[in-house]
Amino acid sequence: MTEPRKRVLLAKPRGYCAGVDRAVQTVEEALKLYGAPVYVRKQIVHNKHVVNTLESRGAIFVEENYEVPEGATVVFSAHGVAPEVHDQARERNLKAIDATCPLVTKVHHEAKRFAAEDYDILLIGHEGHEEVIGTAGEAPAHIQLVDGPDDVANVVIRDPAKVVWLSQTTLSVDETMETVARLKTRLPLLQSPPSDDICYATSNRQHVIKEIAPDCDVVIVVGSTNSSNSVRLVEVALGAGARAGHLVDYASEIQEEWLEGATTVGVSSGASVPDELVMEVLAFLAERGFGEVTEYTTAEERLTFSLPQELRRDMKAAAAAAAKAS
Repeated sequence: MTEPRKRVLLAKPRGYCAGVDRAVQTVEEALKLYGAPVYVRKQIVHNKHVVNTLESRGAIFVEENYEVPEGATVVFSAHGVAPEVHDQARERNLKAIDATCPLVTKVHHEAKRFAAEDYDILLIGHEGHEEVIGTAGEAPAHIQLVDGPDDVANVVIRDPAKVVWLSQTTLSVDETMETVARLKTRLPLLQSPPSDDICYATSNRQHVIKEIAPDCDVVIVVGSTNSSNSVRLVEVALGAGARAGHLVDYASEIQEEWLEGATTVGVSSGASVPDELVMEVLAFLAERGFGEVTEYTTAEERLTFSLPQELRRDMKAAAAAAAKAS
């Protein structure tokens, strides 16, 4: 009897999005320009491997600004910060470089604009997530968190004609739309953000996982447990028909029993995951007979973001000084 064919369906897009690429590059360029140490408030992106790699190059990760020596350089993470964090940096005379993803900054601007117009803002997101804390900090008196569809019943607003929803950028698209649908049942005049808050990379990665999941015995997503978009990918895979789904930081975390009886394995990675970690997973699977890899592509991503303005200015000045000296 012939053995069933073993194969891997490799999702594309996967891995680094433009905002993550920009944030990681910001720390790398800051280390080159200013020298170690460069302090980073919170994890620059939610990925264990990326953080460990940057630490080995001289980045020091802290939770709050008060841990950064006065006058030192601090980079704010891709997830965004509340205005008070900028104020604290100024008080400590820190050289602050803001690596907030521009798509998160867009949500901050929306929050400020609607608050200025005295709207109640329903922010759909996960309680305690750094992005939610940063966005809510823009207009705390106007923003209330809605943590999924089941939280809709707890919403209290002042004027049903002046209410808008915004969202964290890394949520499940389907769950967010379910939350919005429930909100609109209660609040028929609820307004939507001017453009979708869930970022293109989150949507794209969920879309391709949905496409391959029904054919998969198991889906392996490379990503860290504190990465919202990575956790959502596993949930989306299971919801779309994968028989099993697992989140791993490294190939070494894959358990042999997950592959027992499996013929088709789906592989993807969260938006803060370098592709080298995915290649290690493919090598692990190939050693166990899953050597046939088909890349399944649903979108091409070409978006890039320029580095933070304050960093570009200093890089330009350093280049000019070096040219003058030579």
